[in-house]
Amino acid sequence: MGVIDALLKTKPPPSRSTPSRPKILTVDDAKAVRLLTQRALAAFDCAVSEAPNGYNALFAMERDLPDLILLDVNMPTMGGLEMLTMMRSNPTLRAIPVIMLTSPADHGVLDQLSALGISGLVQKPFTPAALVEKIRAVIPLPPAPPSATAQPA
Repeated sequence: MGVIDALLKTKPPPSRSTPSRPKILTVDDAKAVRLLTQRALAAFDCAVSEAPNGYNALFAMERDLPDLILLDVNMPTMGGLEMLTMMRSNPTLRAIPVIMLTSPADHGVLDQLSALGISGLVQKPFTPAALVEKIRAVIPLPPAPPSATAQPA
């Protein structure tokens, strides 16, 4: 049993967010993709966190379970397929929806990903609008509240 398996099996489940403010975890080794995700979701009332690989993402989920994971397929340390396989074998993590971030080179693992129960695919490079559309097909994205500095009309 690996360290992460042991931690996930022995700790109580972390807290879940309220439905009104979804939590989205972006797992991608490319900082540019994580920043694009942050910018794409800035107009919505959601909490966006990030991890550079599957290993870090699993540790992040010990503290706080996301409502949705955006997961890159190819990453160092622990890739998306390995992380998704671990998630689906864990009762605490198995029901979290996952949208895979893929590249054209990932076509060889698409059947495996589908068999593991993904909620969607977004192929890189993607536009912010395409990402938001795919996320909205899985979870609701409430609009961000008006800025505290905005003047009433």
